Amino acid sequence: MNRFLLPLGAFLLLALFLALGLRLNPREVPSPLIDKPAPAFQASTLARPEATIKREDLLGKVWVLNVWASWCAACRDEHALLVDFSRRGVAPIYGLNYKDKREDGLGWLGRFGNPYTDTLFDPEGRIGIDYGVYGVPETFVIDKAGLIRYKHIGPVTPEVLRDKIEPLLRKLDANA
Repeated sequence: MNRFLLPLGAFLLLALFLALGLRLNPREVPSPLIDKPAPAFQASTLARPEATIKREDLLGKVWVLNVWASWCAACRDEHALLVDFSRRGVAPIYGLNYKDKREDGLGWLGRFGNPYTDTLFDPEGRIGIDYGVYGVPETFVIDKAGLIRYKHIGPVTPEVLRDKIEPLLRKLDANA
C-alpha cells in the first residue's frame, strides 16, 4: 500500500498545478517592462517616411502605444473601439505598424479610420521586439516619465478600456 502513496501524491500535486494553470488568463502575461523605461526608438512615420518620431518626443505626456498590422484579423476587432476612444480625446494613441508594408498599412487606415495621433513604421519588427511584443495587437500605457505602466495582449475590449486603461490614464494624468 505504501508503494502507491508516493506516486499518488505526486499525481495529485501535478493535477493541482495543472488545474491552477488552466485558470490563468493567457492575455495577462506579466511583462518584465512594467514600471521600467519604455525602450528607446526612432522610426519614420507611416504616412510621412521623411518624418521621424523618437521616444524622447513623447516624454511629458501620458500616451498609449497600440501595436497593429493590416494583416492582423484581431486588430480589426479592436479598431472601431480605438477610433471611438481617440475621438473622445482621453489620451493620444500612437500606432506601431508592425511587420507590414507601408502601402498596406496606409490603405487599412484609409478604409477603417485612423485613431492614431501618429503611427510609427516598424517593417522588420525591431521596435516590437524591444517592447516584448508576442503578436499583434498589443497595447501599452506609458506615463509622462516614459515608464511602461500597463501592457494588454490581444484586442482591446470595451471592458478592458473601461476597467483598466481609462482609469489608469486618469490616475497617471492626475499624478503629474
